[in-house]
Parts: sequence; C-alpha cells; structure tokens
Amino acid sequence: MAETTPRTIAPAKGKLGVLCVGLGAVASTFIAGVELARRGKARPIGSLTQLATIRLGKRTENRTPLIRDFVPLAALEDLVFGAWDPIPDNAYESCLKCGVLEKHEHVEPIRDFLQAIKPIPAVFDQYYVKRLSGVNVKPGKSKREWAEALRKDIRDFKASNGCDRVVVVWCASTEIFIQPGATHQTLAAFEKAMDANDVTIAPSMLYAWAALMEGVAFANGAPNLTLDFPALEQLALDKKVAIGGKDFKTGQTMLKTVLSPMFKARMLGVAGWYSTNILGNRDGEVLDDPESFKTKEESKLGVLEYILQPKMYPELYGELYHKVRINYYPPRGDNKEGWDNIDIFGWCGYPMQIKVDFLCRDSILAAPLVLDLALFFDLAQRAGFSGVQEWLSFYFKSPQVGPGLYPEHDLFIQHTKLKNTLRYLMGEEQITHLGVEYYEYGKE
Repeated sequence: MAETTPRTIAPAKGKLGVLCVGLGAVASTFIAGVELARRGKARPIGSLTQLATIRLGKRTENRTPLIRDFVPLAALEDLVFGAWDPIPDNAYESCLKCGVLEKHEHVEPIRDFLQAIKPIPAVFDQYYVKRLSGVNVKPGKSKREWAEALRKDIRDFKASNGCDRVVVVWCASTEIFIQPGATHQTLAAFEKAMDANDVTIAPSMLYAWAALMEGVAFANGAPNLTLDFPALEQLALDKKVAIGGKDFKTGQTMLKTVLSPMFKARMLGVAGWYSTNILGNRDGEVLDDPESFKTKEESKLGVLEYILQPKMYPELYGELYHKVRINYYPPRGDNKEGWDNIDIFGWCGYPMQIKVDFLCRDSILAAPLVLDLALFFDLAQRAGFSGVQEWLSFYFKSPQVGPGLYPEHDLFIQHTKLKNTLRYLMGEEQITHLGVEYYEYGKE
C-alpha cells in the first residue's frame, strides 16, 4: 500500500447550526426528518453520511466502515436549525401546508419542535421570483443594508443557539436567469454594484456574500447564479470558506446522469431525449414563470452534452435533440412526475426506444441531500478545504468547478470522487478498481 498521510481535521465539537434559505417543502421536510431520526421514529434513507459504507484497502481486507464512523462528521444530535423565508409559516405550518410528510405519523409527534422554528425575515424581491410574494421580509430597499442584516442574522443565530459552527444551504426558489457580467468579476465591482442596487445583484448573491463574510460555508441547492462567479469564488478563498453548488440533483436529472453514462460506455447512439415534468409545489409555481424556468432549463440541459461529448463522438451524439419541459400542475403537489422518451440506436444504426416514468417525491429525494451537504461542507471547512468543493458534485445538477475545468456529471464518477476524497482526508489509499494485484499477471 502506498504511504499516505491523514489531513489535519479540526474535531466536530459543539453544535453545528444549519441555516436554510427557505422554509418550504425541502427545508421543512429535511428538518422534520432529522428530528424524527433523532427520536428513532424514521430512518434517514437516501443519506450517504448516515447509511453508506466506504471500502478501505483491498477487497480481501474486508474493511467497510460506515462513512459516519470513518470521517469525523457532526452528529445528528448536534444539529441546530434555522431558516429565512418571506412566508411567515413556522416549520410545523410549512410541513402541513406542503403536505410532503404524513401529518399524524411524522408531523404531529414533533409538533412542538417544529413550531419553535420560525423563519427569520427574508431578503426578497419579487422581480427575481415573479410568482411568489411574502410579508415576512426585511425592511428597506438597499441591497447593502439587506446584506449586512443577513450577516447579523447569522451572528445572532450562532450566538442565541450556542453554535460552534454554521453552514448555510440554499433551499429556496429558483430566481430569474442572470448572465455573469462585469459586476461579478471582482469583489470591488460586486460590492460597488451592491451599493448601487444594481439589478444584476440578486438576493441569493446577498445571502452568499453575507455567509462568506461571516466565514460560513455555503451550498447552493438551486440553479441560480449565486456564487459561481469570480468575485465570490475569490472571496471564498480569501475568507477560507467552503462553497459549492448548484441545483440539487434529485429526480429526472439524477436518472439522466445514470442512463447516459450507460449509453456512452456501450457506444450506443442517442438521437433524441425528450423530458417533461409535472409538479404542483411552490417550486412548480415559481418555474411556471418563463424567466425562472430559463434558469432551471440551463441547469438541466447541460448534463447530456458533458457526459456524451458529441464533439468527440459526432456519429453517436452529434445530432442529439434534447428538449426539457416543466409544467405546473397543482393537484400533483410535491409528488413530481418526470417522463422521458429516449430514442437510441445500435448495431448497424437500428433504432430502439427507452421510456421512463419516474413518479417521485421531490422533497423526499432532496431532504437527505441537504443533510449530507451540511455535514460534508462542515467537514470540508474543518479540513481547511476552502473555495469550490468539486468533490461534492455528486449532489448537484450543474456542478461548480474551478477555473478552466469542465464539470463531471456522471453519477458514478462523482460517487468515486466523493469517496476517494474521504479516503484522501483520512490517509487511506485511493481505490482505482484496477485489480491486477489479485492475479498472477499483476505480480512483479
């Protein structure tokens, strides 16, 4: 085995505050699920940090501890929750209104706990999210004033809850599409634009700036242009803060990052991929606005191009037609349906079809991602991993990467990258799956 040295990681002592931007379906389901798990009333299914194992060394060594026993993660018992939201519902009211969890089995038993989590007044501007409105918003009209108020919120939350560390996770709605421009290139330009209430500085960027200025890790669960631009990426490095995103990879896109690597691995051609979704939660209502949908569409469309590499394989993927649709359908609520029609072709060009109908529960799939991201971003922070956390691409539709790099979308490569990073942190040998050492031809 090659000699490796564990990285110095500060211990996960004390309380970890998890501040969610948004207290809607995703955040309330996440918070309730963690409390139910702490009380032994539900299992944290879907969470790698809680249920997954990690192989160490050779297959013959039979070393496969749970990830939470291998790396020093914060314990569920040490998590403290807070949130911002323009809608004044507390976590209990949000759970009931969103209707994700069964009221009598999973909400009423923890009613007192949920009622105690009241949303902090949010920074909200309807220009950026057309289909939402709210009364629980911060006063004033200055973006600088709002950003400084968010910094104070973080400090106050940390002090009032006795937290040693805090992580911020964006669980709120999708903002309108914004192209990165001159105001996003340097911190000076960004802050000047913020002072001028420039329209290119969206509310999500104010949350990100506030977190970074407070030395708090930030994970972006929406496709917004939030902190994936030079000004805030450099600020994260300067402040030694872990950042990453974007857009939780849950339903239809998760399946795309599983199926498309299969087609490419077997050199099967893809002529077309038509995807449509129906959902009726707050996310669906927001995405019914064309400007917000444009942001989501950009995130969802890029997956196939990066995985299939049509320029490298023009015969197989050069003419691929990819269409994505999202339709707001209130009766469906949080139970999203993602339907895909995939036209593929094989030997001698003969066509075939695959049809997928994924009747999923959006927030049930997203909640364990929020938990894992909170714990892993806290781990990264304690390990001195500042800046973009590409190793957590596993959780995102549109992974944020360093300058000059293309994002890796293949779910299995992302999974290997995540586990190898954990091995690296703990001084264990990387797993390459080469395997020649088990056979005569691999021995010197």
